[in-house]
Amino acid sequence: MAEHRTMQRGALLDAARTLLSEGGTEALTFPALAERTGLARSSVYEYFRSRAAVVEELCAVDFPVWAAEVEAAMERVDTPEGKIEAYVRRQLALVGDRRHRAVVAISAGELDAGAREKIRAAHGGLIAMIVEALAALGHAQPRLAAMLLQGVVDAAVRRIELGAAEDPDEITEAAVAMALRGVRG
Repeated sequence: MAEHRTMQRGALLDAARTLLSEGGTEALTFPALAERTGLARSSVYEYFRSRAAVVEELCAVDFPVWAAEVEAAMERVDTPEGKIEAYVRRQLALVGDRRHRAVVAISAGELDAGAREKIRAAHGGLIAMIVEALAALGHAQPRLAAMLLQGVVDAAVRRIELGAAEDPDEITEAAVAMALRGVRG
């Protein structure tokens, strides 16, 4: 029985990822989850008490996986510049991934404090790694620089998501250039 419940829960999370990546947070509703999984709406409530609970679990499951991929890419290179480049490139390479799309849709959407805290904690680990690389480059304010760098990444993510005029590769190269050289171009 427990195994069956785990499968159902997994199916609900997978349906939630799809809904979020296709239609953002508005698309994530219990009727839509019920329809996608073939469960009765009342059954969805047996697994999750609210939309926020679905979102929180998705964050808890997906964000660490996604963060670990970025971390692994950074660990494969030795120089601080290489780590910064890997940080930007890996995040942008994951844009097409449904897990990443769901996390992006969520971070833009409404979250309760508990879910926000979980995302912040996972994000904090990534930010800490980039702070270290920026400090190694001799940056005077590595923490501030890390936050601004993540802003560049977030803007590039949105640009790719929008299907902007530029090719995703162009957006990635521009973001990497900005990350490594500031606005000197």
